Amino acid sequence: MKQQTLCATINRPTTFIDQPDSKFIQNGVHEGSSRPYELSRHPANPIICPSDFPSAIAVFNPGQTLYQGKVLLLLPVQHNSGSYRGKDAAFTGHVATSVDGVHFDINPEPLFEPSSVPPYSIVTEQCIDYRITQLEGAYYIIHPGCGPWGTMGILSRTTDFKTRENLGIISLPDNRMPCLFPEKIKGRYLRLDRPYRVCPNDYHEMGNLWVSSSPDLLHWGDHRPLLKPGFAHWAVSKIGPTPPIKTDEGWLVIIHGVSRSCAGHRYSIGAMLLDLDDPTKIIGLAKSAILSPSEPYEFNGIVPNVVFPAGAVVLPEKDEIRVYYGCADTCVGLASGSLSGLIALCLSNSCGAAK
Repeated sequence: MKQQTLCATINRPTTFIDQPDSKFIQNGVHEGSSRPYELSRHPANPIICPSDFPSAIAVFNPGQTLYQGKVLLLLPVQHNSGSYRGKDAAFTGHVATSVDGVHFDINPEPLFEPSSVPPYSIVTEQCIDYRITQLEGAYYIIHPGCGPWGTMGILSRTTDFKTRENLGIISLPDNRMPCLFPEKIKGRYLRLDRPYRVCPNDYHEMGNLWVSSSPDLLHWGDHRPLLKPGFAHWAVSKIGPTPPIKTDEGWLVIIHGVSRSCAGHRYSIGAMLLDLDDPTKIIGLAKSAILSPSEPYEFNGIVPNVVFPAGAVVLPEKDEIRVYYGCADTCVGLASGSLSGLIALCLSNSCGAAK
């Protein structure tokens, strides 16, 4: 049952058009049309709403992966009362699984909840925006932790999505969203970073992307600049990464971009392609957004005018990429498209290293 006060009442029918095969896409544009590549929304959107979880006011921005033949989402749930099952918890994180990728079973037992154990006890909120990477037989999850000491990245590991182990705080404030590569490159672990430039005149602005490396997933350095905002109209003030996806052509990274106007901020979704052997090199960058807010459930919510990705699921045998995204920081939508078409879009705008 969808939430009557939000999801059902504002939802209107959308057309779900299967993306064409790659042979019908040239330079990221559909053959016979000037329309750029875009992801297509599922007609059941929003597929997960606050009404699907008791006491929730928001279920949004899920981490995502494939696990045991199913689509698995790690759902941030915001609780109306500021508590869950008698414990103080503005946010908890819950596993949801689906055979068809649309209808999900949500586990009421939280995989993530506030901790009283140092150093994680300094985090008072924001068990949200999970980034999941399958790596060396386990699943590594990074999420931001926010509190009086700032916003940092916290790394944990699971093999069964029933229990997890905290490994450490792996980024200093304010670097809230490190994203791991799914394999070592030249003998080292790599990640994408988006540290904020925190100063009086540009707080939470000018978030640039960097690449860092580590011998052990805990100690990071050798930082290299990758990409700044401003390369497109939809990504002027801020950008952010998700875990890279390996393809034959390069590392595909779904990103978000933020623009500003007199109406406030607008969050869109885009993509870039990194060199397989040297991910500090961008070999393709989508200049057009592949999804921007246009539906009522993306305009109306706790944070209006937002579509936000924390990852993607790839089905190479179907030439399909699925993005489970947050809608207005309130509910979850699904958009999908041709994987090869998205890569072609990125490669149609090839570029060099960071400037």
